[in-house]
Amino acid sequence: MVPSPAAATGVARAAGYEIEEELRAAPSGSGRPLVIAGVDEVGRGAWAGPVVVCAAVTDLSPPPVVPGRGKKAIALTDSKLLTEAHRESFAGILPGWLAGHAIGAAGPEEIDEVGMTAALRRAAVRALESLPVRPDVVILDGKHDFLSRPWRVRCEVKADQRSVTVAAASVLAKVHRDRLMAELDGEFPGYGFADSAGYPSPVHQKALEEHGPTPHHRLSWSYLDDLPRWRHMKKHRDPLAGEGQLSLL
Repeated sequence: MVPSPAAATGVARAAGYEIEEELRAAPSGSGRPLVIAGVDEVGRGAWAGPVVVCAAVTDLSPPPVVPGRGKKAIALTDSKLLTEAHRESFAGILPGWLAGHAIGAAGPEEIDEVGMTAALRRAAVRALESLPVRPDVVILDGKHDFLSRPWRVRCEVKADQRSVTVAAASVLAKVHRDRLMAELDGEFPGYGFADSAGYPSPVHQKALEEHGPTPHHRLSWSYLDDLPRWRHMKKHRDPLAGEGQLSLL
């Protein structure tokens, strides 16, 4: 059994390999170890910017740690439980440690066009199909399987805290998107993209009221209902017209 990162470092809430080991213990019929990809997303609830998905594959070796204060080692876990500095440190070493990883994204226009569930699936498929090897099983964080067939999916609540593979995907997706939003902050100053990453914040909401949405905002979202000056920009999908049909009211 692979040693627990928490046991090795003394850090609580470190991700382990329990889900991966359970999957590999089941008969596969292929005669080889299963290739398991961990998938996590970031940006689902933002008002601006893309939704970003990372797919990661490990060889189940002990994951890297990064230095914390004093002699404390910081173990890999859900990106939300790590500081920005620790996420950046992990992002620098995870690509060299992982057996493979890839990023997929769906931009705001695509989100407006097909809805968040379909956009998430597209982004995840783009990431999975860019891996060096096609995974046999995909671990998704949460209860909802937005991938479905032909992918074999295992949904797990808090998988980003329980699975090293998903935790790695969580960190790389978060760092990738944060860097992208920081670049957009230079292009569209005043919206607080570098600090809020496109999520609602007082600075973001004030800029929207004064200047309206940027080309990177999701125009089908309900925040526009509260902006009388810009409400005319809202996009509405026609559910009877099928995926990809938009009417502009």
